[in-house]
Amino acid sequence: MTAHAAQTAHAAQLRTAQPHAIQSHAIQSHAIQSHRAQSDTAAGGGGRARRRALWAAQILLAAFLLIASGLPKLVGQADAVETFTEIGWGQWFRYATGLVEIAGAIGLVIPRLAGLAATGLIGLMAGAVLTQVLVLEPAWSLMPAAFAVVFAAVAWDRRAESRQVLRSLKR
Repeated sequence: MTAHAAQTAHAAQLRTAQPHAIQSHAIQSHAIQSHRAQSDTAAGGGGRARRRALWAAQILLAAFLLIASGLPKLVGQADAVETFTEIGWGQWFRYATGLVEIAGAIGLVIPRLAGLAATGLIGLMAGAVLTQVLVLEPAWSLMPAAFAVVFAAVAWDRRAESRQVLRSLKR
């Protein structure tokens, strides 16, 4: 065997001996890039504008969930305590809700987690709508319903990233 033939054979072995995880990551990265390119093309280049608009909404909603909703529940703001007393599930539920809101707010601003956070927040908003309609003030159910629509748009837009995160958990 010549030196050139040996080098060629060795190079071929190295290429085929790549770990499965690296190949899988490359395939997933290509799939995400392909999805983004397709959505940009399908939207006539409007995919970037849509993504920017969603980022703006994500940042605003994350700030709201953190500052105006989650933290007041955790620090025991009087109206939060009163609201959860009226709901009747105890103050532990106030703490749990506040923690979920803060976790969702953080997840919304982490690109890789934004879709999963938005999906979880849809469930939280569904509970908020039901609580407003059945226990508190039905007119206020429109706000969490509108938030849920925005979260659904984020979840849909970030579905490729969400799939990638979920696949990485299976390994």
